[in-house]
Amino acid sequence: MASATLDDAVQRYLDHLTVEKGAAANTVSSYRRDLVRYTEYLAARGITEPAEIGENDVREFLVALRRGDPERAVAPLADSSVARALVAARGFHRFAAAEGMTVDDVAHAVRPPTPPRRLPKALTVDEVLAILESAGEPDHPRALRDRAMLELLYSCGARISEVTALDVDDIDTDHRAVVLRGKGGKERIVPVGRPAIAAVEAYLVRGRPALVSRATPALFLNARGGRLSRQSAWQVLVDAADRAGVEKEVSPHTLRHSFATHLLDGGADVRVVQELLGHSSVTTTQVYTLVTVNTMREVYATAHPRAR
Repeated sequence: MASATLDDAVQRYLDHLTVEKGAAANTVSSYRRDLVRYTEYLAARGITEPAEIGENDVREFLVALRRGDPERAVAPLADSSVARALVAARGFHRFAAAEGMTVDDVAHAVRPPTPPRRLPKALTVDEVLAILESAGEPDHPRALRDRAMLELLYSCGARISEVTALDVDDIDTDHRAVVLRGKGGKERIVPVGRPAIAAVEAYLVRGRPALVSRATPALFLNARGGRLSRQSAWQVLVDAADRAGVEKEVSPHTLRHSFATHLLDGGADVRVVQELLGHSSVTTTQVYTLVTVNTMREVYATAHPRAR
């Protein structure tokens, strides 16, 4: 059995994810953060090699994450974060066993905590419209960009990363459709509403030419002419929501949630919404049906004379 320090073994695993598995940079960064926390925990217990780790060590690591560390002012993590850390640890142990660094995969039987089911928080139609109208001065290049981007986010139910990754050729204004590239590089063609198309056309004619400074296929550009980052796009939405006076917490996923909820409220089939969102399983989409059921209950409770 090959001997390796924990740090060396973790680095080998991260290299494996990057080179052989082709994992995204964000995924590798997330795994690295969780595994650094894991190795620090193990080092504090005097464990310095993968072969010294037992199943109880993995289980007690999860307990420590959920409990936190009051002495070091470390707050307990949410169940969803603990589950994510376990995914990283299990992947590491599976790799260590396959590479001969350990005899067994000591984490294979460890199960993550079940996180509470949280319903998405959707905005009302009026709140969404107020945000869209608050993109900025109508004829300013960045305001034209911001309006087009926000309209697309809501019109397509797109993820923020999908919209910022768009190139000019990805949107067909004549046929009112856009090509979105989701998780795992999967492509889907999504219809685009007329207001969003009008906003994109206005941006392409009067906004983007003022922002572009070098040849680039990117649709949405920053002030320096490069591709707009996900963080900057997020800030655009937050600022628009603030100007609109929307007091709810708003993120790009809020618009995605609102897109799905409003479609279902309008009578759309859940499987159509699944395709539009790019969900691989309809189970993921069905959480939105719970939102609409709750809305119906509220309306019934306040409107029906015999509801109480």
